[in-house]
Amino acid sequence: MKALLLENIHSEATRILTEAGIEVETRPGALGEDELIEAMQGVSLLGIRSATQLTEKVIQASPQLLAAGCFCIGTNQVNLGAASEAGVPVFNAPYSNTRSVVELAIGEIIALARRLPEKNQMMHEGVWNKSANGSHEVRGRTLGIVGYGNIGSQLSVLAESLGMKVIFYDIADKLALGNARRCESFDELLAEADLVTLHVDGRESNRNFFGEAEFAKMKPRAMFLNLSRGHVYDVDALVRNLESGHLAGAGLDVFPSEPKAAGLPFESPLRRVPNVILTPHVGGSTKEAQVDIGRFVAGKFVDYVSNGGTQMSVNMPQIVAQPFEGTRVLHMHHNVPGVMARINQVLAQHNGNITSQMLSTRGSVGYAVIDVTGSHPNLEHELGALEETIRCRVI
Repeated sequence: MKALLLENIHSEATRILTEAGIEVETRPGALGEDELIEAMQGVSLLGIRSATQLTEKVIQASPQLLAAGCFCIGTNQVNLGAASEAGVPVFNAPYSNTRSVVELAIGEIIALARRLPEKNQMMHEGVWNKSANGSHEVRGRTLGIVGYGNIGSQLSVLAESLGMKVIFYDIADKLALGNARRCESFDELLAEADLVTLHVDGRESNRNFFGEAEFAKMKPRAMFLNLSRGHVYDVDALVRNLESGHLAGAGLDVFPSEPKAAGLPFESPLRRVPNVILTPHVGGSTKEAQVDIGRFVAGKFVDYVSNGGTQMSVNMPQIVAQPFEGTRVLHMHHNVPGVMARINQVLAQHNGNITSQMLSTRGSVGYAVIDVTGSHPNLEHELGALEETIRCRVI
């Protein structure tokens, strides 16, 4: 079995997969669609980060693909519907880099409030400009968090410990931590916050949701942060509001268009604007986070390959599978009446005594993990031939 890991995934993932007997190929950058299809020949496990797009075309051209892993938080770079139809579970690391992103946000909040980007640039140019003009403490300021998930809620706690007043808005009903206050509307948050920070997911409905109208509703001289997804804000609108002086500063870690590999040129109108922090999508790029992500997603790969476990898959029914003896049947199928009866009928024809049977469904997909005694050489072929079968594997 072979795994392909792209975009500088940490070597901890390679170590774990190699120790499990899986051949690993690594590549430093992202691949385009045609390049990825070519690279996928003979690959059973694919690991990517945020730049590589796992499209329906790639999935259909890779019938040997067993599982895909996003070594990051987001999964919008994967066509999850196509993956489900192909019986390919997709795993991610929803918690591993939370702290790293939060710490970067805190650092940028303080740096922007003190106008450190400008002061640092002037010092590098040999200009000594000791002045308090435009510099503020963050204590007592109001932080508006848009998206109160794992990252937004942890940022809330740390910001409050710095003496900030925290308000947040989320389309889901979220429990406020500490003294944070939930806003009844998005406009309420924009009107009150001295600094607005985005921590939303990459779903298509979030594309350009923060544009000219939203910037206009922010308080004069407020600041803006986005460490979530590059396509959720309008860059040109942000530049206009910074250059007009309506906004006092911004920190951006993600962009609508990003280079596919390190060393490639980065172009953006934000480069010309003072008091703007630009970082190359490094919110989760700390040594600690990357080790944890590599370990977590690679561990999910090994569990699925060895035992059939799909716990925390983002697109498939979830089953916690324990180690086993004998033969284990992993059967993904269309969730229709009578399918389990037909599976069991095939097992009965093989005189397979069922010692354990687990079933989980998710929408139109069902997943059965069945342990049987003995060895049954033709079982995978016969179960795979059932009309309802999406994918069958016998281990």
